[in-house]
Amino acid sequence: MEQTFNVSTRLVLLGLVEMEELKHLYCALSIIIYLFIMLLSIIIIFVVLMEPSLHEPMYILISNLVLNGIFGSSTVFPKLIVDLITSSKTISYGSCITQTLCVAHFAIFEMSSFTIMAYDRYLAVCHPLHYVTLMTVKMVINLIIGSWVTASIAVLINALLTWTLPLCGNKINNVVCDNMSLVNLSCVDASLSKMYTAAWISIYLSVSILVTVFSYLRIFLVCLRVSKESRQKAIHTLVTHLLNFSVFLIGFLFVAIRYRLGSINLPIMVHVLLSVTPLVVPPIINPVIYGIRTHALKIKVNHHTQKIIGIKRQL
Repeated sequence: MEQTFNVSTRLVLLGLVEMEELKHLYCALSIIIYLFIMLLSIIIIFVVLMEPSLHEPMYILISNLVLNGIFGSSTVFPKLIVDLITSSKTISYGSCITQTLCVAHFAIFEMSSFTIMAYDRYLAVCHPLHYVTLMTVKMVINLIIGSWVTASIAVLINALLTWTLPLCGNKINNVVCDNMSLVNLSCVDASLSKMYTAAWISIYLSVSILVTVFSYLRIFLVCLRVSKESRQKAIHTLVTHLLNFSVFLIGFLFVAIRYRLGSINLPIMVHVLLSVTPLVVPPIINPVIYGIRTHALKIKVNHHTQKIIGIKRQL
């Protein structure tokens, strides 16, 4: 029998259909969360830019991480808020591919950022005498640019592979578009796209976990041999980074679980929660944890906040 392909230029986001009944509540929550992410992240980036004492690799990497959080949350919340206000349930195919590309780029670059941060802390703790020469500001910027370019190439190839797939459906069990949702709608063999996606996710995740585990294991071993004060400082940094990295990995695990359970008739809202967790939770958690647990950054943030409050009172 001849296969009929879907020629519709609009895709239906079933997550938005499910949210329609309580759309005002979801819209209010989305606005609050998005503004919270933007405000905290911008404060941290502003403080790092304005304070010469924070123009160091660690704080540049923190700024890079929260900036990526702004990018990731901005791929979800603005459209979600508009859709809830206007009761829109659809997205154009071109916009869906673009959102898919942005979501994937956020995820890969987030992994790369955590990996660079782990390596930076490894050099700082395990090779303190050579740290200044090994991890310069120029080196950090080159690593960030290199990671960004690599992520861009990886997701662009993925998007091109997905773009060529003809679709036999137009319903996505989510409030955002992602690559596997589109691949699952394909009515032809999508093995190449699936293999490519599985390959780059496996490579990125494996490298990221190996470098992170190696770095923090070495840091932990060094902590056992140093003074109590140095040990507490190193463990404090170690816990901060591991906490954030763990939150991100758990979010990734949720996505993996979602597609593993694809054949099970899960409620739409379960699909939504599993999918948006890695896009929402890390951008919220990262600025909060680094803003509170990084002592020097916390002091500077408080200083600038009090200065702004003082100016407003004078006005």
